Amino acid sequence: MNNLINSFNKLKHYCEEENFAGWDPYDGLNSKIFKATPLKHWDIARLVMIQGFKRSPINFRKLLLVPKQHNAKGIGLFLNGYCNLYKLVEKGDTRFGSQEEILSRIEELADLLLKMQNKDYSGACWGYNFDWQARRLFLFPADTPTVVATSFCVTALLNAYEITKNQSYLDTALSAGNFVLNDLNRTEYKSGFLFSYSPLNGNNTVFNASLLGAKVLSQLYRYNNNELYKDTATTAIKAAVEAQNKDGSWVYGMLSVQSWIDSFHTGYNLDAIQTYQDKTGDTQFKESIEKGFKYYMENFFLEDGTPKYYHDKTYPIDIHCPGQLFVNLSVNKKYEENKDLAHSVFNWVTKNMQDKKGYFYYQLKEGVSSKIPYMRWSNAFMFNALSYLLVEENEL
Repeated sequence: MNNLINSFNKLKHYCEEENFAGWDPYDGLNSKIFKATPLKHWDIARLVMIQGFKRSPINFRKLLLVPKQHNAKGIGLFLNGYCNLYKLVEKGDTRFGSQEEILSRIEELADLLLKMQNKDYSGACWGYNFDWQARRLFLFPADTPTVVATSFCVTALLNAYEITKNQSYLDTALSAGNFVLNDLNRTEYKSGFLFSYSPLNGNNTVFNASLLGAKVLSQLYRYNNNELYKDTATTAIKAAVEAQNKDGSWVYGMLSVQSWIDSFHTGYNLDAIQTYQDKTGDTQFKESIEKGFKYYMENFFLEDGTPKYYHDKTYPIDIHCPGQLFVNLSVNKKYEENKDLAHSVFNWVTKNMQDKKGYFYYQLKEGVSSKIPYMRWSNAFMFNALSYLLVEENEL
């Protein structure tokens, strides 16, 4: 893994130079030109704008005046990555900066997250910096909180608190429990329920989103010992476990149009259930984790390290797929026994998806690929992922 330090530092330099702000695959509606037209009121036009920007290998954002911005989930990922780096610099590893420099970054990013929270709900929560049209069903206005973004921000703030002991980081993270308990909708499913993706109606069928809600509650239970948090998380996880296929896989969601099985959302599921087990001490879902992890490892990576998107086809190869592997190997405590695969995937992704400027590409396709440097989706995600890889390599 001689190239790991070089790869990470190139990415780190790029992101710091950009001040952690950038474009996103879904930020088409941030176009100042689009916002100035009547088309902004038409759902089909909004869909076309979002999907056109997302799918195009050519970046029209400068031309159509889409600004580079901070994204709360992206900031959470960067913050968590710096917290992982702090573990290394504490041991005297100065290849990523001094202890003072890393600590300063942690405080800078954590303070930024506090400023970016949405305060219109029962507790701290975070959304995305752009309007997002979900098919023709509903519009998510910018900053509408989601359980996914909130989960990543809570994880980062808790880790920042452990390093800095800044009470405001812990208090903010703890208040997010009220958001999960009071503002997210619930859909009954078998002997449990699914949390909704956001407080808006019509987005309550996604397993990984529901599990991330359970993950938040189990993380907070570690601090407040509130049995309601544990019991609620348990019930949500039961529903997802009962939805797990016999081979260990999960479809994306309950609807027929959500029946695909993909790599990184499977990784989210495993991360969430493992975190619940670690934080609560409840091992009743251990078999589900083991079965799911086995399926994950056997179906989403080729022998040469190529990461697949779906269980039954490779393309498009999304940067989340290799990135989430490094997170799961660490969180699920499976790194040492799978380090050869980790090395192969790392070598493949840096060879095929890292630009010479340091940033990572969004997706590779069989045809023309998108190599736009998306800050949240690609670079924050890989910054966090590679920080886990660095920690694991340091432990061997």
